[in-house]
Amino acid sequence: MAPPFPAGALASDLEVYSAVAPDGLAGGTPHLHTVASEAYLVVAGRGELHAVDGSGLSVTPLAAGDTVWFSPGVVHRAVNHGGLRLRVVMSHAGLPEAGDAVMTFPDAVLADPALYASAAVLPGPDASPHERLVAAHRRRDLAVEGYADLAPGGVLDPEALARLHRRAAALVRPRIGRWQSTWRSAHDAAEAATEAQLAALAAGKPGSLASGRIVRPSTAPAYGMCGLLTTLTLEGES
Repeated sequence: MAPPFPAGALASDLEVYSAVAPDGLAGGTPHLHTVASEAYLVVAGRGELHAVDGSGLSVTPLAAGDTVWFSPGVVHRAVNHGGLRLRVVMSHAGLPEAGDAVMTFPDAVLADPALYASAAVLPGPDASPHERLVAAHRRRDLAVEGYADLAPGGVLDPEALARLHRRAAALVRPRIGRWQSTWRSAHDAAEAATEAQLAALAAGKPGSLASGRIVRPSTAPAYGMCGLLTTLTLEGES
């Protein structure tokens, strides 16, 4: 098995959607993460990060070379002004892929787990790329509709944001047992390996240094929330 990505993180390449949403902005699906923190490392193009948190609304310009990161609960949306491409680094690998993100659909959808699941899912691998892209845009547009409700007239509605956070917590609650197991197994393995290496070095021994290797990721492109997402999976992982 290949060694894990540093600090139990997950890295992806993201080509942000260029299609325009109903509000006139091109880009990705507004959403928040319930556990994972996220970083954008801009590698090409230009755009903006639109975000909503307890302090209000913010717009952060994005250009090649920029880095920005945000913690769980921040509602964010990548807006593409031309060729925006990112490297995305997520904490807690395994949780983002297991539904850690909650999209900002209208409240009636967020309040009903079955409706949310239906709105969130994309066609399977048997569908054509065009069908999957159309569905991803449709999902994005529904989330943009709910996103607008967080700040009518451009002013944050604190109760709307608090309600979104409550809805998100309720939606992910059934998954927490599995998430705890996923997180704990990765955390324990990394902690044990670090502890063993520190002990070896303290004793003047090389420990695991002889087993160090260079790892090149394989790729698995898919239509994600914000664009064409290529998760960088380590070769040899089970």
